Amino acid sequence: MARAEDYRTLNGPQKAAVLMLALGEDQCARLFSMMHEDEIKEISGAMAQLGAVRSDVVERLCVDFAEQIGGSGNLVGSFENTERLLLKTLPRDRVAQIMEEIRGPAGRTMWDKLGNVHEAVLANYLKNEYPQTVAVVLSKVRAEHAARVLAMLPDSFAMEVVMRMLRMESVQKDVLDGVEKTLRAEFMSNLARSTRRDAHEMMAEIFNNLDRQAEARFIAALEERNREAAERIKALMFTFDDLQRLTPMAVQALLRVVEKDKLPLALKGASEKLRDLFFSNLSERAGKMLREEIESLGPVKLREVDEAQAGIVSLAKEMAAQGQIEIGESKDEELVY
Repeated sequence: MARAEDYRTLNGPQKAAVLMLALGEDQCARLFSMMHEDEIKEISGAMAQLGAVRSDVVERLCVDFAEQIGGSGNLVGSFENTERLLLKTLPRDRVAQIMEEIRGPAGRTMWDKLGNVHEAVLANYLKNEYPQTVAVVLSKVRAEHAARVLAMLPDSFAMEVVMRMLRMESVQKDVLDGVEKTLRAEFMSNLARSTRRDAHEMMAEIFNNLDRQAEARFIAALEERNREAAERIKALMFTFDDLQRLTPMAVQALLRVVEKDKLPLALKGASEKLRDLFFSNLSERAGKMLREEIESLGPVKLREVDEAQAGIVSLAKEMAAQGQIEIGESKDEELVY
């Protein structure tokens, strides 16, 4: 193994190990928590064998790292960029397999991924398979997910699957491998191709993260070149003003988790209508305190207001994704009673 005292001979895992040690225990632990087990083993193995590392080596490594990050400008992570990088080191068929898995549902194993496929989609595929194959699949996914899929299969077919599952003992490895290979080749690859992200949806999310002036500039420029695309993106965007679509219960849930120092700053640049929505969901005393906080802020930078509003919007979207609140349509929409 290369000596840690010789910067030029350090390999990737060794450089990562030195950087992580330099960051300290807390940051190091956070980074480890985001890694795959194989990555943890590789880096921790290099870390254990580093020995003493001179301060000039650590400094050189940190400077090089900062220069590379700083010199790269804005970064854009995308399927296309990832695929292009993988093709530089891996065979095309292996890259295709990896990209299909990335584009498909989340999960480390095939069975984890199947557990994240909507039950209606999975049932629609499995109803055309042999009952024994379906029995194997349902025995490998979570019980609650298997139950939802089973309920969507035709009754007679579902009953045949149940009987196969009752008679099924341990599944031989070659049978399991065969089922997994078929699922990957037929179901997952088709699912990945059919669920690629809409470009307008992607751009709406990017625009949501721009500051107010940049967002307005890009939207105006896009309207001149392609008004239809601009309107579609605007319809998909969720902004701070769209919080008016939240129900009182959702606003109260949001207020319980939002950072208290961010709310006055965010509402400083909000419309009276949106301010009233928040005030109406606070107690009289809490509402009065919030008004006083907003007034005491004085002049604030637009950038700071945008950042505070973006943070609250991001929190609302995260809560909606977790099913804690609902982001509904406009309150002006007609209701049927």
